Amino acid sequence: MKRLRIYIDTSVIGGCCDAEFARWSNALLADFVAGRYRAVISEIVQAEIEDAPDAVLKKYVALMSTGPEVLGMTPRAAELAQMYITHKILSGNFTDDARHIALATVAGVDVLVSWIFKHIVHFDKIRMFNAVNMRHGYRAISIYSPREVAHDERQSR
Repeated sequence: MKRLRIYIDTSVIGGCCDAEFARWSNALLADFVAGRYRAVISEIVQAEIEDAPDAVLKKYVALMSTGPEVLGMTPRAAELAQMYITHKILSGNFTDDARHIALATVAGVDVLVSWIFKHIVHFDKIRMFNAVNMRHGYRAISIYSPREVAHDERQSR
């Protein structure tokens, strides 16, 4: 069976070291290590992680040891990200977040995972992203938090 390709933004890696999000971010990282899913990140994640605290950088190194697919910005992804801003789904203040979603969409990942509830993992925003995606010939993208995607051994007891 084909492994799901899961795009994670920087919030998921940082979440590994945040008391509120650590359980689920670390469970998702364990899923990547175990080969349950294929991690997909982007050059944006690589740039955003550079100034992270050492504990977060260690989680990033662990993620990189799984051999994630790394996406580079393409003209198609840049154009789609701009469409999200033009359609006022996101403001220009969140250009990198628009790029995360556009890169994942253009690359045809199965799921985008984030802890950013205000403007990524948000019911109305997801509907709007997908309306733009479909209007421009892309398929809808599934967007969830790590809690909805990760396998957690404590849950199965």
